[in-house]
Amino acid sequence: MTPPCTQQIPVVVLAGFLGSGKTTLLNHLLRNRAGTRIGVIVNDFGSIEIDAMTVAGQVGSTVSLGNGCLCCAVDASELDTFLEKLTRPSARLDVIVIEASGLAEPQELVRMLLASENPHILYGGLVEVVDAAEFDATRERHPEIDRHLAVADLVVLNKTDRVGEAEQDQLRERVVELSGPAAVIPAVHGRIDPELLFDPALRPDGEEKVRQLTFEDLLREEAGHAHEDHLHAAYESVDFTSDTPMDPRRFMAFLDSRPEGLYRIKGFADFGAGDRDNKYALHAVGRFLRFVPQPWARGEQRLTQLVMIGAGIDAGALRDGLTACRAEPLENPDAARAPADTPDAERSMWGVLRYVRQEPDTEDVPVDVQEATAEA
Repeated sequence: MTPPCTQQIPVVVLAGFLGSGKTTLLNHLLRNRAGTRIGVIVNDFGSIEIDAMTVAGQVGSTVSLGNGCLCCAVDASELDTFLEKLTRPSARLDVIVIEASGLAEPQELVRMLLASENPHILYGGLVEVVDAAEFDATRERHPEIDRHLAVADLVVLNKTDRVGEAEQDQLRERVVELSGPAAVIPAVHGRIDPELLFDPALRPDGEEKVRQLTFEDLLREEAGHAHEDHLHAAYESVDFTSDTPMDPRRFMAFLDSRPEGLYRIKGFADFGAGDRDNKYALHAVGRFLRFVPQPWARGEQRLTQLVMIGAGIDAGALRDGLTACRAEPLENPDAARAPADTPDAERSMWGVLRYVRQEPDTEDVPVDVQEATAEA
């Protein structure tokens, strides 16, 4: 079996035309990061305003934001260079967000990430921010927005406070038609739950668990939760746990047909006899899928544990679908943990192993993602 990969940092592309509110959304994430260390790459000379501090973009600059986060302003041709810098262990980042220029082609950035030879990064999805109040005018000025929506993994319908409820419903239907399987969530002032994009305060070393309160913490405590307006209500989070191993073929069939609106899947899968030595960390965002085999720890309970995040998804149907993916129970329970020494057991894992990164190339990227990001 393939040895486990090193820790990889998800890279999220944040796109949207000028005035859509993507910088406001980014500042919201930085203010509500809950201990997560964020690296920010501003493509084509951007600026980030954090309270009274403004970071002006200059090619080649890296600026500490004073809260464990970093900001770089780069030209697209230098993206790999800065990703290399931000993924060094000394940077100790948890997630990297690339804010694309308002006139940039986001699929070009996605293609660069998928083709990157940097073993320390993992594609974290394309987030397209749309101005709900100016959607028709934006499409008239920039008809390429249809192409951007078609390759998005998550669409943030921003500034929904500026349109009526009926108009918002109609607009959402039109955006869903253009964006296909992408999750579409409403937002005001770019306020989305950071958990949609990354996992706040889940550093593996646990260093943020015991620390002095920061100014950011005090602001959040003083404001309470009112300013967040229950952001989690814009999406659903579904948990699934099974102590019965998953059948690899059924599980892959489930992933291949996952429903519209399901944005992220994360967790671990136990394939029983398919690979008795490893559990498989699962990372799926939009149409992108990656497995990372990791050895079972001594005495660790062997479970499949998944969390699914999306908008407009059917929690019951998802759990039923995953339950149907469990391997058939055997008369001898120990046989489920037997070595994968039969041809059928090995063949059953082929679909999974397609999504385990072997070489620094794009052959392990799902075909539909390659096709979607290749559209001009």
